[in-house]
Amino acid sequence: MNPTLHSILAFVQTWWVELLCAVLIVLVVPLIAGYLALVERKVMADMPARLGPMRVGPPGLLQPIADALKLLIKEDSIPDNADRFIFWLAPVLSVTAALTSMGAVAFGPWFQAARDINIGLLFVVGVSSLGPIGIVLGGWASNNHYSIIGALRSTAQLISYETTAGFALVSGLLLAGTLNVRAIVEAQRTDHAWYIFLAPVGFSTYLIASIAETNRAPFDLPAAASELVAGYMTEYSGFRWSLYFLAEYANMIVVASVGTTLFLGGWLRPFPNVHWLGWLDAAPTLLLAAVGAYCVFRAGKQPARLQSLVMWAVAFSSFVVSAIFVFASPFSHLPLAKMHDGLYGAFWFLLKVSAYIYIFMWLRFALPRFRFEQLMRLGWHILIPLALVNVVGVAIALALHSEFSWNRWLATFFTTLATLGAAMMLLRWNDKYSAAAALLADSSIAEDLHAG
Repeated sequence: MNPTLHSILAFVQTWWVELLCAVLIVLVVPLIAGYLALVERKVMADMPARLGPMRVGPPGLLQPIADALKLLIKEDSIPDNADRFIFWLAPVLSVTAALTSMGAVAFGPWFQAARDINIGLLFVVGVSSLGPIGIVLGGWASNNHYSIIGALRSTAQLISYETTAGFALVSGLLLAGTLNVRAIVEAQRTDHAWYIFLAPVGFSTYLIASIAETNRAPFDLPAAASELVAGYMTEYSGFRWSLYFLAEYANMIVVASVGTTLFLGGWLRPFPNVHWLGWLDAAPTLLLAAVGAYCVFRAGKQPARLQSLVMWAVAFSSFVVSAIFVFASPFSHLPLAKMHDGLYGAFWFLLKVSAYIYIFMWLRFALPRFRFEQLMRLGWHILIPLALVNVVGVAIALALHSEFSWNRWLATFFTTLATLGAAMMLLRWNDKYSAAAALLADSSIAEDLHAG
């Protein structure tokens, strides 16, 4: 046999699970991103009691497929004076960084492309941080003033809030004592607590920073349509524009997965060490069965036969998956019982990630957009100092626990109170600073008018 072919076959035989996970990420994430957009439009429509997309598929379920086909056949224009190579490369960089960073994310105890990588969390954060390079290059290569301003805004914003997110992650890593993704989850099982309870300030600052880091409202200043006409994406259309769109939603999944892993127990069910709450293991089966029953109930009320067939298909799929969860339970004594940890872990992980992303959507439609100076003031004057104080507080709590035998909950309670006190002082100082700056600006304007 050809030595090269033999080496390739040996590599595939050794790493076929990791390769399969990587292929699934590349194939499935674009589909998930399309349906996340559909969910977001449905949530947006539900707030003023509307229906959202309903035209394509029953009831609007094929809208992402129609949008993808439209973007693929849409005219793909490039400005005359643009740098054509960088213009083409920029969105590819953004989406490649987002998909590559998912390789070290463990979507359950089994599904991880970069299995057992010791610096897993550092890899995710480092690679995902390369995504803004695509935004900056896209704005610069477009040769458009609006695009360049949007790219500059993005650079300043991402530097500010990635710093906050980094310090917030450090507070969780101090508690876990490792960068290994699986070890972080197991540490929360050992400590009998999700780290959101031991480091609530760290989770809160990470949540805010992750929203800003993904350019989501109310921090979507780089693509503020009201003043920048889509910002760095102004000159992009068709498939290239869809790559930026895909990168944004992929980054939402990445930051939600990191937050879930570090602060929300990863794939652990709520209170995994409490035996009398073992009935929560039945939640996946009951939830899927409820979805199937609801689809059966709605199938007979659909206005078209095709819509009824789709509802029946969804109901059948839900019942089948629910049966798989039953057969995979440890009480079934069937071969599927070996899949219990993987299936149930993936369910809880994806449920937490979905809740995290829903917060992104809810905030988009509930809060007005910040002005740019407000955004930068929040990052540099409040969040970064607060994240630093929180890191110090978590370190002090760990020292009190290890050196003076304090109860960990008691130590973190007092240090959290001290951190919140520092936050109140920061807010009061920021209010005084803002009032003084406004007074100074008014006096300068008055002097200019008097001199004129």
